Amino acid sequence: MESFYDNVSKESLIYLGVALLVLVILYWGTSIILKRLGKNPKYLLPKSAFKRLAFPLILIFISVLLRMKALRDIFGLEDAEYWFKKASAVLFIFAMAWVMIALIKIIKKTVIQHYDVGAADNLKARKVYTQFTILERIFIFIIVLLGIGFMLMSFEEIREVGISIFASAGVAGIIIGFSAQQFIGTILAGIQIAIAQPIKLDDVVIVEGEWGRIEEITLTYVVVGIWDKRRLIVPTPYFINQPFQNWTKTSSELMGTIFLYVDYKVPFDKIREEQTRILKNTDLWNGKVDVVQVTDTKPNYVEIRSLVSAKDSPTAWDLRVHVREKLIVYLQENYPESIARTTRLSVEHKNDFNEK
Repeated sequence: MESFYDNVSKESLIYLGVALLVLVILYWGTSIILKRLGKNPKYLLPKSAFKRLAFPLILIFISVLLRMKALRDIFGLEDAEYWFKKASAVLFIFAMAWVMIALIKIIKKTVIQHYDVGAADNLKARKVYTQFTILERIFIFIIVLLGIGFMLMSFEEIREVGISIFASAGVAGIIIGFSAQQFIGTILAGIQIAIAQPIKLDDVVIVEGEWGRIEEITLTYVVVGIWDKRRLIVPTPYFINQPFQNWTKTSSELMGTIFLYVDYKVPFDKIREEQTRILKNTDLWNGKVDVVQVTDTKPNYVEIRSLVSAKDSPTAWDLRVHVREKLIVYLQENYPESIARTTRLSVEHKNDFNEK
């Protein structure tokens, strides 16, 4: 009998040693492949790729060892086969979910590292970053949900309880379904934003009369950073169901509008020349749009609309302020009589009339 147990122990040790050797070789080979891919310019994986995958890969290898009969024989735990297999299954599901989440994060980091969100013309970068950020959260949510489901379904007792609960909870399920309509609608709106992209990260928007930038997009809400440092939290369905302004939907460039109300005596060509001179002497202008038009006439004044362009909305605001101020100063210094008044009768004429 003793020789039999000795033979079993020797065989078990051999099997376990071979298994450990194979797992070490696989782990070592995986690390070499990932590190080489990280150095290859064709792939350019992030340096942290192997660090993200190392621990869940170790857990997968441990889950494989737990299923080996040799391990139980060595520790004399033949009767605990059921618990070893269940622990192995749960650990394997947990580790695989971890690996999938890590791979998603690696793919996202690999893709977005080629796009600079901080650049002046960052429309494409913001599109890619928005899509990957939202889709990453969706996939992680699904992976976690499926992982928990597979873990629970690996236990027959829990599976039977779950089936009996679902079989006897038809009415409750319908009630919960109706109650969860809004939540499901919110999740679907988040997915729709990721695909259709009515908004992107760093977009300039006007929501509920507030000017701000999109700071964060989640599955259920969007954070809008208001210009005065406040934060507006908006449910994602708002951007699907409600009208709003998006100043940077197709480009970060923006046109600014300036209105001047002047007298009929104003020389329009001189204003056009002055505006061109002002724009050429400032770095705020992107050199594209320089237009002065008479857009309306009233009994006491003429409405002039000036159009200028800038690389983005903050610069466009500064450019509008700058051009408006310079044009007013120009009129004050060169054509003061062209400034609009409530009446066309000057003060000097009034005094002459009173003297008479």
